[in-house]
Amino acid sequence: MLRFTWLLIAVVTLASGAASAEQTVRLMANTSPPYADQKLPEKGLAVELVNHIFSRTDYRPEITIENWSRAVQGARLGVYDGLAAAWYSDERQKDLQFSTPYLTSELMILKLRSNPRNYRSLQDLAGARLGVRVDYAYGIDFDEVPDLVLVEENHLIQNLLKLLNGSVDVVIGDRRTVVMQLNEYLRDRITEFSVVKIPLPYVQRHIAISRDMAGHDKLVSEINRALEATRKDGSLDQIIARWDERLGNLE
Repeated sequence: MLRFTWLLIAVVTLASGAASAEQTVRLMANTSPPYADQKLPEKGLAVELVNHIFSRTDYRPEITIENWSRAVQGARLGVYDGLAAAWYSDERQKDLQFSTPYLTSELMILKLRSNPRNYRSLQDLAGARLGVRVDYAYGIDFDEVPDLVLVEENHLIQNLLKLLNGSVDVVIGDRRTVVMQLNEYLRDRITEFSVVKIPLPYVQRHIAISRDMAGHDKLVSEINRALEATRKDGSLDQIIARWDERLGNLE
């Protein structure tokens, strides 16, 4: 009888442990400093935020940092459960369920100070060569700008170098990324760049879960609940503020 009692306790304990075990969620993030990069502290701002949000859930994120096209394709094919730092688009919404945004990014356009053209609106970019990143969902309809030529590169620094050598007229990028890469790679030439005062939309980063993943609705609901908790206690904003201070500015 005693042996049966101990056996029953062991079974219950094992079952309870299995029930409480965290479910692993396989996420992909695009290599995009300062948001995701193996070389950065905590692997980047976005990765740190996502890990912080998930720490308030019963799920455990397993984040792989990869190039964007492979990240999106892997999520669509079910190789991965979702994306850690996705920009929303209607096209992506067909395959992915997006969480509430956890981080807002400010877009900016740069030109050289030696460029005499005065850009006040997107229409003023007519006929210009604009450096953009491949597969970025800027939330801007560039087709509405007459004769605008988009020059695509995989990394922002490539377009910044093209701006310096005259291969493009202007470059669009995320403010944090621009600040980081100018300070890291072009510190001695930073005064040659000028911010164009064209109003641009803000872009928000989400955790996006594949609609093919079983229980994706529940998972996204849990992510949103945890995100709200980190906003209320101020811990999310503290992480963002620490990163922004670390990155510096354009001066």
